[in-house]
Amino acid sequence: MTAVALVAHHERGAARGLALNAASWCSSSGTEVWMTPQDAAALDLGMHASDRPIADADLVLSLGGDGTMLRSVRLLAGAAVPLLGVNLGSLGYLTEVEPDLLESSLERFVAGPDDGEWHLDRRMMHDVSINGERAGRALNEAVIEKAQSGHTVRLLARIDGAPFTHYAADGLIVATPTGSTAYSLSARGPIVSPRHRAMLLTPVSPHMLFDRSLVLDPSEVVEIEVSGHRHAELALDGMPTAGLEDGDVVRCEPSDRTANFVRFGAYRYHQILKAKFGLADR
Repeated sequence: MTAVALVAHHERGAARGLALNAASWCSSSGTEVWMTPQDAAALDLGMHASDRPIADADLVLSLGGDGTMLRSVRLLAGAAVPLLGVNLGSLGYLTEVEPDLLESSLERFVAGPDDGEWHLDRRMMHDVSINGERAGRALNEAVIEKAQSGHTVRLLARIDGAPFTHYAADGLIVATPTGSTAYSLSARGPIVSPRHRAMLLTPVSPHMLFDRSLVLDPSEVVEIEVSGHRHAELALDGMPTAGLEDGDVVRCEPSDRTANFVRFGAYRYHQILKAKFGLADR
């Protein structure tokens, strides 16, 4: 390993100290380390600021919670760089290790997957376009929602080019299995194992009899067309992306890129669910 990029939460008190620890470890091992100018400025670590893309790294260290992991994935822009999440928040779905295991985790990563020290958890993502023009990529979800409070928006859903139905709702969520425990879950969507490949279509506060989520084959393409005079907005992984007007079509399809999370041992997804929801063994 010759290069590590750091992506850090700007408001977590422990992020700066952890970034310094990571930089110190990299320096002692002869590994180059840097972070974006924005992160460096927020943490007063200007000596590590660089405009170099994090996609140039051999490993990206995400110091924060699930939101910081999503930002790291966004900054990677589809590059197949391993991403290791160090948890500085509450129990997260995406992060892997606690801060006290940072240095030992870096040593295990250097040992390599061939020694069985770690493996990659490859997560499905969506490619999203508007009227045929690329809008971005989503790890959790694409959300098409109303632009004005107090009003629903009419959205026509098509699956593989065939009309499914018009929704009168606050919005529609097109989620991945990873995103099934995010916004889709709060809209009563199903929980789907992140090892699965699927497209989830979940309405948000629908004003109609049909209010169920659809779990679609990953090969199926979902298109959402804004219908009527009320405008909508597109957000990808919680980030506002574009305004939408009558006739605009958002297309979501499986990406050929994946998010590549470093895992040490078996992934504890079901145990994380138990802890999140306070589930007992009996």
